Formats: sequence, C-alpha cells, structure tokens
Amino acid sequence: MFGALKQSKLFGDAFWALFGQAASALALLLGTRLLTELVSPAVYGQVALLNGFVALGVAVFSYPFICAGMRIVPECETAGQRSGLHAAVAGLTLQATMLAIGLLVLGGFAYGYFVEVSSVLFLLTGVLLAITVQRELGIQLAIGERKQRLASLWQTSDSVLRPALAIALVWWLGGNPEWVLLGYILASLLSNLVWIVVKRRNAVRMPATASRSFRREVWVYALPLIPMELIFWINGLGDRYVIGYLLTAADVGLYAATYMIVNEAFNRSAMVLLRTFQPAYFQAFSAQHLQKAFSILWVWITSVAALGALGLLLLLLTKDWVASMVLAKSYHAAVDLMPAMALGCALHALGTALAQPLLAHKRTKTLLKGRLCGAVAAAMTIPVLVSQYGLPGAAWANPVYFGIEAVVLAILAKPWQADSSAKPGTIQTLRQQPLAADA
Repeated sequence: MFGALKQSKLFGDAFWALFGQAASALALLLGTRLLTELVSPAVYGQVALLNGFVALGVAVFSYPFICAGMRIVPECETAGQRSGLHAAVAGLTLQATMLAIGLLVLGGFAYGYFVEVSSVLFLLTGVLLAITVQRELGIQLAIGERKQRLASLWQTSDSVLRPALAIALVWWLGGNPEWVLLGYILASLLSNLVWIVVKRRNAVRMPATASRSFRREVWVYALPLIPMELIFWINGLGDRYVIGYLLTAADVGLYAATYMIVNEAFNRSAMVLLRTFQPAYFQAFSAQHLQKAFSILWVWITSVAALGALGLLLLLLTKDWVASMVLAKSYHAAVDLMPAMALGCALHALGTALAQPLLAHKRTKTLLKGRLCGAVAAAMTIPVLVSQYGLPGAAWANPVYFGIEAVVLAILAKPWQADSSAKPGTIQTLRQQPLAADA
C-alpha cells in the first residue's frame, strides 16, 4: 500500500501543502505576537468578532460552491470542461457573496442605530469579505486541480502580508480596529492581483464547454452544504459571540487570541493532510480505483489521529513557553485554556477525515445530519458552560461538541467499509485507466 502511494504524486503534493501551511502559520503567529503588543484585548476582540462575520460569509455563501468545484473537477476530461466548471462556480460564488455583503452592511447599519459603533467597520468588513472569497476561490480550485505549489504560494503571501500591513498601519495611525481591517484588505488585494496574473499566464486558454450542466450540478452538490457550513461556523466561532454577550469584548480578545494560536498548530497540520490526501482520494474514487481510494483514506485518518495525539502531548508540556513566545503578557491569563482547545481541534480534524466517504459519494445531505448533531451539542453546551464557568467553560465545550460530531460522522460515513464497486449515480464519469497525475 505505502509503495503504491510513494510512486504517486502525493509526496510532491505533501511538500507544497506542508510548505504553505508551515509558512502561513509562522507568519500568523509572528503577526499575532506583534499585534497583541500594539492593541488591547478589547480592540483585538472587536477585530475577532468582525473577522467572524467574514468567516461566516465565506463559509455559508461561497465555500459550498467552491467545495462542489473541488469535488467535480477530477471528473472533467478536458480543459474546456474545467473552464466551464470554473465559470459556473465563480458565477454562483459571486452572486452569493454580493448577497452576503448586502446583508452584512444592512445588519451593521441596523446595529449601529441601537448601539454606538462606527458603521465604517461594517463597510470595511464587507470589502474584506469580497476579497477573501476571491482568495479562497483561487486557492481551493488550484488545490482541486492538484496545483499545490500555486495554492501554497498564494496562501503564504496572503498570510505574510495581512499581519505585516495591519501592524504597519496600527504603528503609524493608532491601535484602532479600522486600521487592522484596512491592512488585511490591502494585503489580500495585492496578493490576489499577483497570483491571478500568474495563474492566467500559466493557464491553457480553452473555451468553456456546455457538454455538462455544471451550474445545476454544482447547485445540487452545494445546496446541503449551505446549512452545514452555517453549522460549522457556529461550532467553530459561535462561542466568541456567546462570550461577548455574557462576558466582555476583552474576554473575547483573550479567548480569540489563545484559540487562534492553538488552532493554527492543529488546523494547519490537519490542513496539510487534507490538501495532500483529499484531491488524491477524490481522484482515485472518480476513476473507480476503489481499493486505492480506501488505502489513501486510511493513511489519512491514521495520520490525523497520530498528529492530534502528539500535538496534544506537546502542548501539555510546553503551553507556558508557547504563550510567552507568541502572545503579549496581557493575554497570558488564558494560557490554561489551551489543552481543552487543543483536544477540541484534534477531534474536529479527526471527524473531518472520517466523514470523507460521504463527500466522495456526494451524500452531502447525510453529512449535514452529522454536522447538525454537532451544532445542537454546541448550542446546548456553550451557553451553559460559559455562564457557569466563564472562559474555561467555553474552552471545555470544544471537545464535547466536536467529540459528539466526530462519533456521529463516523457512524454515518462508515470509513472502515471498503467499496467493492461505485455506488450507482454517485459519479458522472468513470475512468478505467490510471490518471496521468498519478502515473
């Protein structure tokens, strides 16, 4: 099994995925260290809450279509089909993103009517949402086509420029959330322009083909993912809004900064594995190389479990040193939250890997059921634990609801069962010969 994987393109994909995640993580950690020295926990909390709205817009209004494109692109036989798929995904993403920006700005003005807050913050957040969606569309479709070098360099440049420009503006103009958001906007705008030009220069220009109804196909795949991504956002970021309501913006800042450090370590390592194995897994499944797909899946699951356990052990031993290295002293009060956050991140990554057979079979409605269980658990545990135990309660809620979600997803996906044949109607095109990319 390992011999066959070694001869494939997986090792090249793994190198670039690792490079992108490691470089981005280092840039974000260094940027966080400097930014927390320049802004108070209250200001950092405001930025975290507004970034949460950006994440919501990306997750609910664009990522379902991007995810559909990543799953369908291995089935495209020609460059013309890939162009048609890209056009369908880009069109649907643009329409949904414009709707999200409109809702965000209207909601911001309505909120500002009742609470004294600058409407400029919501306008800047809307612009940041649009630019972030453009970045994610380019990066994720490049990953789906297994262009890991382009995706990694794009992600790394954005991760370096965002904190750099935000810190520069805060240093020159003051520690206000407006300057942080403007720095993020300018950074992503510059990065997107550079890599879109590079991508177009290297692309094979082919007219889009209408041989398949990609728009309808993307909609069918993406529709169940829309509520699922909302659920995912609630599970991942909803706790800081509960903290902001029940506690203070400064508590949000402490929690968000600490969670970001932990999440960077665990999510980045899980993302390296996802970017390495998911395109190869989908490609093998679409080609009906089912035993190969099963082998890839279980190398992936085993790697996620091992990295999660190792990371949790290392964090238990080094949490004080990590906090002193990457957070300003005024944020160190939340260091004891790290182990609970780490366990939650590890369980979330494991659940994502266990659920992959559902995506391969395009059973997104079933996947939605598993995510819904996690959301219900989060909605029940977060408010209760935060109200009773404060920030430690929010931290320990993570492994509770992510653990429940992982168990349910495993039961639904049954990753331990190897397919002997493709399920009827699950894939549009079957390839009988090995793919050139894995030859």
